[in-house]
This record gives sequence, C-alpha cells and structure tokens, in this order.
Amino acid sequence: MRESCRAVREVLEQLRTAVQPGISTKEIDRLAADLIRKRGGTSPFLNYRGFPAHICISINEEVVHGIGGTRKIQYGDLVKLDVGIVLNGWVGDTATTIPVGTVDPASLDMLKTTEQALALGIAQARADNRVHDISAAIEKFVLSKGYSVVREFVGHGVGRKLHEEPHVPNYTSPSKGPKLKAGMTLAIEPMVNLGKPEVRVLADGWTVVTTDGKPSSHFEHTVLVTEGEPEILTCLDAITSKSRVS
Repeated sequence: MRESCRAVREVLEQLRTAVQPGISTKEIDRLAADLIRKRGGTSPFLNYRGFPAHICISINEEVVHGIGGTRKIQYGDLVKLDVGIVLNGWVGDTATTIPVGTVDPASLDMLKTTEQALALGIAQARADNRVHDISAAIEKFVLSKGYSVVREFVGHGVGRKLHEEPHVPNYTSPSKGPKLKAGMTLAIEPMVNLGKPEVRVLADGWTVVTTDGKPSSHFEHTVLVTEGEPEILTCLDAITSKSRVS
C-alpha cells in the first residue's frame, strides 16, 4: 500500500504541473495513462463498471467522475483530479482540486475549508474510533464555514480493490459505523459544494454536477489507521495527521 500510494501521489503531482490554460482534459487523461504505465501500474478506474477514462477530471460545478474530452482548461477554473493506481496488486487513491490562475475568493475559501475538513477527518482515523468520528469531524467543520457536503458519494476502504468496506461518509447518520482497527486503509475524501448539497448525474452516466451550478471541491488521501497518529500514505513523505496535509 505504501508503494502504490507513493506512486499515485507522484503521478498526481506531475499532473498538477500539466494543468494549464489551453490543455484539454483528454490530454491530461492521456498523460496520466502514460505516467501510470511508466511506474509499472494500471488504472483502477479504466473500465470500472464501464468508466471510459484513466482518471477522473472534473471542472467547476462538476463534483466527481468527470471524463476527459475536448474541453480545454481556462483561467479561473477549479480542476479536480482524482487519480488511482494498481501496483503489485494494491490500490492507491488520491485527489486534489487545482485553482487555475486567479479564482474568486469564495472558491478559494471553499478549497481551504475542504482541505482543513480532510485533515480533521484524518485525525479521527485511529484505532477504537468509529467511522462516525471521521464523518462528524468533516461535516461539522464544513457546515460551520457555510458550505455544504455532498451526500450521494462517500469515501471508502481501499486495498486489494478500489472500493472496499467500510463506506466513509462525509456526513453523520444515526449509525455510528464500524469500529476502526489498526491496519485498516481508508480513502477519506470530502466533496464540498459552495452552494446547495444536491447533485445530479449528466447524460454520460458518470459526470456528477451540482444542481445549482455552483462550484465544488474535492480532496482525498489514503490513510492508514494505527494505534496512534494516522499515517497519510498518499504523501511523498509519509506523515502523520499532525503534519501538514496537502
């Protein structure tokens, strides 16, 4: 898991530098495919339930699961990259939102809030806590800042497969969820909307957008639950939750 998570973060960081005005989302997807292949891995997204791309690229009001195509990146866009890799039978999964050039202050604050919410959620990923503790930390902080949490899509366990148990919602529910145990690996990924929480899926059957057309942000890390501080696996330098999350 450490090897696959480091590899996927390296791919994401190289893609980050490629996100510039004028490049198409298809070109970014092709670059991702090449970077994944050069590391000896494969994409866990490609052909997953029919998904037709190597990574997910979502822009502005697109929340998640965007498909690379002819659309070109523009100044002011919020570009979400969700990247996965299968390496030696193990999956690494990570995501970030990239502001292209100058973006409006409200969107920048939403990005900052989402990153902070992710850090707060990760801090709860320790043995004997429950999934609910992660969910509550994320939701409480996001709502306190005046933003909303997407409810239709959630984090998840990750390991041999891209999506494993348990589900890791970014909102609370009557169920406290399972107790966390040392050795579990979780993909924690708050999806936060500037406006209302409601989303819908476009006609392509994949791309999720906000119903009010306002922008959304998405950050994700794969995290190892331990007896002490959680270990963030999708960082180029393995860090605990007390360190900077980016």
